[in-house]
Amino acid sequence: MKRVLVLCTGNSCRSQMAEAILNHDLAPFVRAFSAGVAPQSEVAPNALEALRRAELPTDGLAPKDVAQFLDEPFDLVVTVCDHAREACPVFPRPIPTLHMAFPDPHGQPLAAFEAVRDAIRAHLVPAVAQALPFLSPRRTRDERPM
Repeated sequence: MKRVLVLCTGNSCRSQMAEAILNHDLAPFVRAFSAGVAPQSEVAPNALEALRRAELPTDGLAPKDVAQFLDEPFDLVVTVCDHAREACPVFPRPIPTLHMAFPDPHGQPLAAFEAVRDAIRAHLVPAVAQALPFLSPRRTRDERPM
């Protein structure tokens, strides 16, 4: 199983949604985690609602500081906002990175969160699958044989 760390500034919206979506759509091949370079105190309620409306699990989602992951082994680090890309810490060993910025829906209506959720699913999931050597770009949870 490949381990992916998704970074954002506050770890309250985009990275949380990316964690849930990657864990759902690329299971059992990928285990995603998320963290922030300046984590907020809670996940944005609209981020959780956008995930629930897509029938994605939200259990266990909580903001975390990237510092707690620095010594853990990851196969890929993904930044989903420009600030996290610029502030991304140096990990003790080289880790491949992928940057794909999504608009910050924080403080906007639920529809903005749903649009970001859908963009993450449409663009980030295939990019992560392609970046990891054992996954083909099209092999996702929905396309696996039952």
